[in-house]
Amino acid sequence: MPVITQIADAVVATLNTATLSQPVTATRAYLPRAEVSDLKSLKVTIVPSSVVNASASRSQSQQDIAIDVAIQKKPGNEQNASFDPLLALAEEIGDLFRAKRLETFPLAACIKTEFKTIYAPEHIENLRTFTSVLTLTFRVI
Repeated sequence: MPVITQIADAVVATLNTATLSQPVTATRAYLPRAEVSDLKSLKVTIVPSSVVNASASRSQSQQDIAIDVAIQKKPGNEQNASFDPLLALAEEIGDLFRAKRLETFPLAACIKTEFKTIYAPEHIENLRTFTSVLTLTFRVI
């Protein structure tokens, strides 16, 4: 199995056993796509994103592996009180991984967390759905 999918599966395992402000059941997929009707409950999708290979030293190589975490939900209304807990959950997930190794894949250390999309305004406007994408970058040497 490719290293990127092993790391994605380790992210899923970590999220599914973590104690967070909201219950999370994460799944791995290649597209974080769902029917709007399925988003009445929280959906967290882990997506393998990219791999950058580089030299770490003369005898070692390193891989920086990006994993996207998509957080999606169709709340009952479009008020801040509905969206704030979802954004807080996204930040909480970033904090869970920041500067840590994956328990089920300890060769991978999280070196960066980045919101490529803090939230997607077009999803709120067109689909009445909250979508946030957090990118976790893991280094494997």
